[in-house]
Amino acid sequence: MKPDEYRRMFEAEETQWWYAGQRAVAHALLEPALAARAGGEQALGILDAGCGTGGNLVHLARLGRAVGADLAPEALAFCRQRQVCALRARLQALPFADRSFDVVTSFDVLYHAWVADDEAAVAEMTRILRPGGLLLVRVPALRALWGAHDEAVLSRHRYTRPELRALLGAGGLEVVRLTYANSLLFPLLLARRTLDRALHREGSDVSFLPAPLEWLFRHALLAEAALVRRGVHLPIGASVVALARKRLSP
Repeated sequence: MKPDEYRRMFEAEETQWWYAGQRAVAHALLEPALAARAGGEQALGILDAGCGTGGNLVHLARLGRAVGADLAPEALAFCRQRQVCALRARLQALPFADRSFDVVTSFDVLYHAWVADDEAAVAEMTRILRPGGLLLVRVPALRALWGAHDEAVLSRHRYTRPELRALLGAGGLEVVRLTYANSLLFPLLLARRTLDRALHREGSDVSFLPAPLEWLFRHALLAEAALVRRGVHLPIGASVVALARKRLSP
């Protein structure tokens, strides 16, 4: 991302409606899968690949031993402010041994212009997963939503659900859950992005809305998270989220 975006992310990541709501959706996919795993004494090893300013690491640390990796020095500086463990690394060349982690997460990273080869990135995240380990991936969805925000955060691509399924399958992963997210607000988002293109608006969408809208939009995503936790797959949305498992044998 452009450097100014990291400060916006740092300031918004804990409470702003999109971050809080999308985090709830992600955990609605991940936590039931972890609960179904055989119990053990050892804490889960978790990597957030492309951790940004570290907000997700704070929450992932409640599930196990969480570490982050990101290429941007600006992001890692904010991770240090949050006092979370993160190191500098490219997604396509993670400095970890094979089969090092039980869980790898990647929130809005594969779409980025710095990830020129998303297949190589998925292969690398799969490499460091233990057999039976889980990969949770979220990417922006649908080219129709391309707008000024994508330019500001250096987007390379917006995905469809079939594209993400194919990408993970090609990496040797078994897709367990796959759903769109940010669905209830999709008509508003589509209208906003269409207007942005018509008006040639510039800049990202990372900002706080008036308090009533923050509450409304956050609770729309919390409602989606509740549906996802019950096994519902949402048919359209501004993001697409997948939970995949590394096969126990090749």
